[in-house]
Amino acid sequence: MRRGPALVLSALALAACGADAAPTGDLQQGGSTLRATLQDPDGDGALQPAPGAPARDRTDLAPAARPGATLATLGQLTDLHVRDEESPARVPFLDRFGGSVRSTFRPQEALSAQVLAAAVRSLNRERPQAVVVTGDLVDNAQRNELALALAVLDGGRVDPDSGGPGYRGVQEAANPDPLYYRPDQDAPRHPGLLAEAERPFRSPGLAAPWYPAVGNHDVLRQGELPPSARTDEVATQTRLVTSLDPGYDLPDDTDASAALDALLDLGVPGEAIEVPADPGRRALTNAELVGTLGRGRALRAPDRLDYVFDLGARVRGIVLDTVDRTGGARGVVLPAQVAWLRDQFRAAGGRDVVVVSHNRLESADGGAPALELLARSPHVIANVAGNTHRSRVRPVRTAAGGYWVIETSSLADFPQQGRMLRLRETAGGGRVIETWMVDQDGAGPAGVARELAYLDAQGGRPQGLAGTPADRNRRLYLPPRP
Repeated sequence: MRRGPALVLSALALAACGADAAPTGDLQQGGSTLRATLQDPDGDGALQPAPGAPARDRTDLAPAARPGATLATLGQLTDLHVRDEESPARVPFLDRFGGSVRSTFRPQEALSAQVLAAAVRSLNRERPQAVVVTGDLVDNAQRNELALALAVLDGGRVDPDSGGPGYRGVQEAANPDPLYYRPDQDAPRHPGLLAEAERPFRSPGLAAPWYPAVGNHDVLRQGELPPSARTDEVATQTRLVTSLDPGYDLPDDTDASAALDALLDLGVPGEAIEVPADPGRRALTNAELVGTLGRGRALRAPDRLDYVFDLGARVRGIVLDTVDRTGGARGVVLPAQVAWLRDQFRAAGGRDVVVVSHNRLESADGGAPALELLARSPHVIANVAGNTHRSRVRPVRTAAGGYWVIETSSLADFPQQGRMLRLRETAGGGRVIETWMVDQDGAGPAGVARELAYLDAQGGRPQGLAGTPADRNRRLYLPPRP
């Protein structure tokens, strides 16, 4: 069994920030990291403005060549984890066990909608033709979470509060449990942050058409457990558990689904507070989720979000639903999806193809036949994915030439970045994907959220989720077509 605080702040960080200071809460630095970004040059936990990082060549698949006409521009946001942090269905108390149930609490979790709005504003400034949102739009498969995420992405008035007015949850100042960061009491102090987190605000919405993929957190409780009448009963009640009974233990090798099932069997024993009930905390059914996100799209089947979209006349996106509805985060590709994917490659004709999914295909059960199709197609240029919360770019060499697997860090954890991709022709008949990271703009509470995400031991700077320089601002060359 592992026990430890979710938020670890170094002495240097506290000294730099001061008890009530907000070094990045007031620091607005957003947009293309080609121009500027944020860094911690002293290693003291305080982010500061820094020069941007120029794009460099990656010639793993083809030599560098002079770029020509732009064929398409595409933005990516992933793993938004918009959450109802006041919901009784959440299990932040499991965070102290680590292992498979780590990161069930984040110090910035009350600000997920504000972070998404900040990312939307920054991505809009890059003027993509379209945006893919590669799964985990929400954190706990709740109806009100999806409504909140859509309000930010589509634009208009956004009300992040749930239950009754104001914040009620584990981060209240009166909670004595040292597991939780309390912004009114703990360093770095941000008095009034929780009240600000629940206030309505306006989002501009994405200026470009956006295309969603489904993530495990969109249809599974905590991204692991299929919803049931039992989980809905917990979610819509007034009892929010803040800590488990001291006698409860969790073996190190327990997977997340088994841990959640065991807790439900025991009635979730522990200390609790009363919160206002909210019927919007009921879980989305698969039909509700696919019906909402798939509205107006020609889906392969009514129960999965598989569809195509075009970026002009030269590029086609194929969105593949990789979520295993029986539970777990690993992902799955079904035989019927492989057959459909084969048909879509044929239908794409001479277009370049980007396959979009939450899980990268190589990590999904049943993904091997799909990967064989990608390997045989000379028109596939990338598999754009999320899920890992880490930026990573990797070449896949194939007999047909090859393609790039492009994963992007989440908005839930530092660095809270999106990604841009621009496809261009190159001299000699090849192509190049120019990609760069996009910082959320840090306005208002979104800046505080980034500060806290950076200091969070489980999702912040110790984890290196921003990836290496080779995973960020790069020109990814592709060979000429056969």
